[in-house]
Amino acid sequence: VQLQASGRGLVQAGGSLRLSCAASGRAVSRTGTMAWFRQAPGKEPEFVAALWRGSTNTRYEDSVQGRFTVSRGSAWNTMYLQMNSLKPEDTAVYFCAIGERLIISTMRNHRMYDYWGQGTQVTVSS
Repeated sequence: VQLQASGRGLVQAGGSLRLSCAASGRAVSRTGTMAWFRQAPGKEPEFVAALWRGSTNTRYEDSVQGRFTVSRGSAWNTMYLQMNSLKPEDTAVYFCAIGERLIISTMRNHRMYDYWGQGTQVTVSS
């Protein structure tokens, strides 16, 4: 499975950006969880948002709740992250990932995910 993330950019605080992720390759389980993580320099990957187990049910990290929206595209294997009201602390490399055997208690753990995209840089200036 290959994941391709796109939408990198530099925006001012308060601005918006949309990230896309497309999965390709062998058939991905339709019960897989598609998620966004981000990683700032010197830090562990941080959970951002997810589409839970092949559904449109969403989960968010507290600091992005109400500002970010994760959604599935018209093709099942695509995912978007609409980011509004961006803050400098949102600056990071953003990754999309798929986990095929998650339970709710492991959804935020990056180590439990099976496939990862290459990451796309988001920079928010103050």
